[in-house]
Amino acid sequence: MGSFRVDFTLCFLLSVVLSKGLPSALASKEAWNYVEVRDGAHMFWWLYYADSVQAQYKDLPLVMWLQGGPGGSGTGFGNFEEIGPLNRDLEPRKTSWVQAANLLFVDNPVGTGFSYTDRPDAYATNVSTVASDMLVLLKHFFSEKPEFQSIAFYIFSESYGGKMAAAISLELTKAIAQGTVKCNFSGVALGDSWISPLDSVMTWGPYLYTTSLLDDYGLADVSKAAEAVKQAVEQGQFLKATELWSVTESAVERNTNGVNFYNILTQSSDEKLTSSAGLDFISLQKHRHIRPLHSQSLSQLMNGPIRKKLGIIPENVTWGGQADEVFTNMAGDFMKPVVDIVDQLLTAGVKVTVYNGQLDLIVDTMGQELWVKQLKWEGIRNFNELKWTPLDDPATPGITGAFCKTYKNFAFYWILKAGHMIPSDQGPMALQMLKMITQQA
Repeated sequence: MGSFRVDFTLCFLLSVVLSKGLPSALASKEAWNYVEVRDGAHMFWWLYYADSVQAQYKDLPLVMWLQGGPGGSGTGFGNFEEIGPLNRDLEPRKTSWVQAANLLFVDNPVGTGFSYTDRPDAYATNVSTVASDMLVLLKHFFSEKPEFQSIAFYIFSESYGGKMAAAISLELTKAIAQGTVKCNFSGVALGDSWISPLDSVMTWGPYLYTTSLLDDYGLADVSKAAEAVKQAVEQGQFLKATELWSVTESAVERNTNGVNFYNILTQSSDEKLTSSAGLDFISLQKHRHIRPLHSQSLSQLMNGPIRKKLGIIPENVTWGGQADEVFTNMAGDFMKPVVDIVDQLLTAGVKVTVYNGQLDLIVDTMGQELWVKQLKWEGIRNFNELKWTPLDDPATPGITGAFCKTYKNFAFYWILKAGHMIPSDQGPMALQMLKMITQQA
């Protein structure tokens, strides 16, 4: 396990980033460390203390952010591209969540980002192992940082991170009841989350067709590919279903001339489509989904100045270097749903929030609404009967930025003009949603 470190953002920026001056308001306290969650499996976390002019950090919640993939790095992408205090150019982010919360980024599963394994058999192969690994990390974290034990703790997630967040939340709830983890767990937020993969895949065709991105021929082609995924899932052939999921993505790409899975108003480049030809489904997954989270400029930042700043990254570990292995080992679990886990969380009284971007394709809102309506939680009928409430966009008052609906411990936010990465696409609205979920607004 690496030694415990505390630093200050301003010191780093002055000493490492070649005289790039920044205002003193960014001099917020940070901490980071490694935890060996299993023999040969090392997980990295990075904490930013809240930096608010209205409140002390102890008066604001702690938010753990989990990235997707699996294999996407929260300490990299979520931090520097979405919600951290600085962007990838190390400039202050106006909509950073540190204004309203303490932020804990974790690179999980092991092998993601700066997390690493010592041997091939140490990777996680399912969300159960992902959850048990995270429980070890959280136990260490709250022991090392006891000041956070009483602070409201929320898990926020994106994409496959939502599937992991659901499983982690259930195990954390049990651990708290058993007294093995001391924290004030207050809720989980599932953003554009891979909770019911089949519902997402089966709605790709209809969603693209109704938005004029598929013609009749294209709809038939995509629907045929999606049906093959459905058959594999129904037969319990989940590794085959993952392979056929990739085939369905290829059908989408060729019939839409490369629509971007993360935002339907944008398009993948011809170079990307051409260079993906002939790749196996694991390589295709990295090409379509992991590579955007590990762009060249972000990799240079993480493996250069950030690595130097942190000072505890082993010499043989490259940020994002094990991403392929992470997905490969999780491929058999990838298409399995966790709707039942969400049901268990709601029944246990855990505050659950679903939020989704209007323009997302990979986890389209149509698919999210399907699995939500299938919940067995006793409050789902009352929830479905409610009308949603429009929310003003904080950046443009008077213009609707989202809709929301809440019943007891369940809430759904429909974020307008946003794709898969909501904080990147609609930063002010995402920050407002965070405050509403954590009851600051």
